[in-house]
Amino acid sequence: MDNLRGSALMVLAMAGFALEDYFVKQLSLVLPVGQILMMLGTSGCLVFAVLTKMQRGRLFSGVLLTRAVMLRNAGEIIAAISYVTALALADLSTVSAILQATPLAVTVGAALFMGAQVGWRRWSAILVGMLGVMMIVRPGMDAFEASSIFAIVSVVGLAIRDLATRAIPSSVSSMQLSCYAFGTMVPTGAILLMFQGDVSPLEPVSWAYLFGAMVFGVIGYYFIVGAMRVGEVAAVTPFRYTRLIFALILGMTLLGERPDLWTLIGAAVIIASGLYTLVREQRLASRAYRQAKPKGPL
Repeated sequence: MDNLRGSALMVLAMAGFALEDYFVKQLSLVLPVGQILMMLGTSGCLVFAVLTKMQRGRLFSGVLLTRAVMLRNAGEIIAAISYVTALALADLSTVSAILQATPLAVTVGAALFMGAQVGWRRWSAILVGMLGVMMIVRPGMDAFEASSIFAIVSVVGLAIRDLATRAIPSSVSSMQLSCYAFGTMVPTGAILLMFQGDVSPLEPVSWAYLFGAMVFGVIGYYFIVGAMRVGEVAAVTPFRYTRLIFALILGMTLLGERPDLWTLIGAAVIIASGLYTLVREQRLASRAYRQAKPKGPL
């Protein structure tokens, strides 16, 4: 029952994030990327600051200056700039499909920079997943869109963020990290806005989009934390891929998008390789646990 509840919470979290992406894309049609980052950063920082204080956590700490937190924030900044830019220039369904390669990028980063042992089976799955990304991007072909490169850069930024998170002490709460991450978007957006031009006036519809992005983003975060705490990681993590399903539904029904066959095949290849990698990692972890477990008396 815990895994069932955790899986349901994960699906709700992915629905929330997909709706957040939809509202951010709508904002990107009328506002520059820098202004969007400033507004989302300010609202998100305030929300998570309140949640941190409700948990009696500290908003300011020396942990802010540690290399792991600074690297995590850098990855968050790279991901935020490139992802919002990708949403502004490319279809929501295409961007979401490429984003599904993030777990594969995390595995590559763990192997290259953290000494994680990755066997030939998982390397093969990673290569297949990257082939799926190429099916969507199609460099050198008529269907190639340069805007999709921003989505790939976003995957790299998210991988940096997730890998750096593993090195942060568990004493630092997720609320604190989120507050720090959103806070760094404000000066980043301000600097970016200096090169993009003047601030655009906010119409009532822009405020509505901003409110929707903030609300569904927080809802998604709340549900994903609950999912990881209620269910087993191996049971609930595969349901992260439902984000693509929701993105396809929103893109086709509300934005008039029509992803072509190669995009759908590429997305399926990425998801299949990601699921295989996840299952393989869990099997290896279980085997290592059984081998390390002390044997009882004969």
